[in-house]
Amino acid sequence: MSAEHAEMSVFQALLGRRSVRKFTDRAVDTEDLRRILETGRWAPSGLNNQPWRYLVVRSGDPRQTALAGLTKYGHIVREAQALIVVFLHKPAMYHEGKDHQAAGACIQNMLLAIHGLGLGGVWLGEIINQEALVMGALQLRTEEYRLMAVIALGHPTQPSSRLDGAGGSSRHPLEELLLEAL
Repeated sequence: MSAEHAEMSVFQALLGRRSVRKFTDRAVDTEDLRRILETGRWAPSGLNNQPWRYLVVRSGDPRQTALAGLTKYGHIVREAQALIVVFLHKPAMYHEGKDHQAAGACIQNMLLAIHGLGLGGVWLGEIINQEALVMGALQLRTEEYRLMAVIALGHPTQPSSRLDGAGGSSRHPLEELLLEAL
């Protein structure tokens, strides 16, 4: 692959990824899940501490129903064919701010991988407001893990041509985000 083609592919993925909230009932292949998790594993982290941990919950698992009841986005959780619950492993952490940033990079890597595989996914952050209940439902100890997000994923109901960056999202103009003009 030429450097120009690789650059274009990276930019297409970055600018074309959208949050997908509606999924078919088709299962997500285990190999695809492994590839997605692998991309999260390769996210940058301070001191290369890799503090993230994952729990994969597949459609039909009773924990999916439990998680659905703990967020206002329960309909998305129920419809997803897989959930990737992302945690920080407290003993692996060294700096809370940096480790939270690393978890964000890990989640973004996985969302880009989901998009690259032709699947759809959405980052559910609101569920962390119910962290204690989530940890209880998953039978995990809050002393050991910190809930970062749930990624709901599956095969999108909308045609894949809609996932190429067309429609559905907007951003502030770059000039509004710059503290100084370029």
